[in-house]
Amino acid sequence: MKDARVHDILVLGGGLVGSALVCALDGSGRDVAQVEASQPATGAPGFDERKLALAQASLNALSALDVLPRLATPPAPIRRIHVSRAGDFGSVRLDAAAFGHEHFGGVVLARELGAALEARVAQVSGLGRYRPAKVVAVRPSADLPEVDIERDGALTTLRCRLLVAADGSRSLARAAHRIDAREHDYGQTLFVCSLVADRAPDGSAWERFSEQGPVALLPMHGGHYGAICGVASQDAGRVRAMGDDAYADYFQQRFGWRAGRIRRVGTRSAHPLVAVIAERLTAPRFVLVGNAAQTLHPIGAQGFNLGLRDALTLAEALAAQDPARADPGRAEVLQQHEAHRREDRQRTLAFSDGLARATANPAPAMHVLRSLGLAALGSVPGLGAALAAGAMGYRGQVPALARGAGR
Repeated sequence: MKDARVHDILVLGGGLVGSALVCALDGSGRDVAQVEASQPATGAPGFDERKLALAQASLNALSALDVLPRLATPPAPIRRIHVSRAGDFGSVRLDAAAFGHEHFGGVVLARELGAALEARVAQVSGLGRYRPAKVVAVRPSADLPEVDIERDGALTTLRCRLLVAADGSRSLARAAHRIDAREHDYGQTLFVCSLVADRAPDGSAWERFSEQGPVALLPMHGGHYGAICGVASQDAGRVRAMGDDAYADYFQQRFGWRAGRIRRVGTRSAHPLVAVIAERLTAPRFVLVGNAAQTLHPIGAQGFNLGLRDALTLAEALAAQDPARADPGRAEVLQQHEAHRREDRQRTLAFSDGLARATANPAPAMHVLRSLGLAALGSVPGLGAALAAGAMGYRGQVPALARGAGR
């Protein structure tokens, strides 16, 4: 059965990036709808205990979208960043104050950010919400793309002028539009938990690389840290089976004593690390954002920040349309969006993938090159400034809301 209503914009996915896009489209005058599979009480996928390091640009945007005030716990500021690699000499130490900023960004729980976005989405004027609903089929079209959804055992077909896929790494909509995605398995599993150490968080974030993967401590409110530990895939089962005391000792051995003795660890979750990168972002009346466009190695905490900038750039391109030609799916709009995303996306992908591969490479020559690179980054002002700008989310053409411009 055909739905008589044709939406201007149909967003597939109610995760962090899809919901942020809906918020950014509030007040646009468009007929916007969103499809999400999960029940409202459970939250969309991604609303979990992961710790998200939000770049300063992301905090600017989420504040402008009226999301940050809805967080149960405010972001814990990252004022200093310390980067090193086990077995290499040299390190990078960045202090936000040295660059004229109070912080580089802040750390939040994905679950709490998801709840804040849910609360804000609930106030979006005129939003059509299909939830819970399962996407059964996507039919591309240069006229009106169609999406079949199933709700309570009944099938409904939705049509739209612009279809936005925010439906994750294994995007059904991306596959339907025959957009290829290249994959790379890093051979690592990321363990995430909270922990308490002798030294309370003071705004410092540490990331230490190794052949097995990165280890990081992120400051959190409440006197604890967000802890991230990359483990070689062949060792993941053994690490997963460890008790809390054994894992605390393991993390201590991997990370060192910068925060003192680790006293207690919380519940751990494990995430295999596989990059999935779409070859292009658009097709006729179709655009990819967030993990559907690119799923990154979490090194350097780039993933959600990049996806949020996808959403903001798209909303900005739509807002800039001539009202007399305000079809959101026009080819010129999507071409502009892809052009505006190109530099930021390419530079961020190269940074994330290059850093993940280079820091895991055990070759002696790489040891020398990494050590020289760390020493240079730590001592050459211009290089440090570029690294700091990237950490704050200022790469390429930065969306206005991410720059701190009002709506």
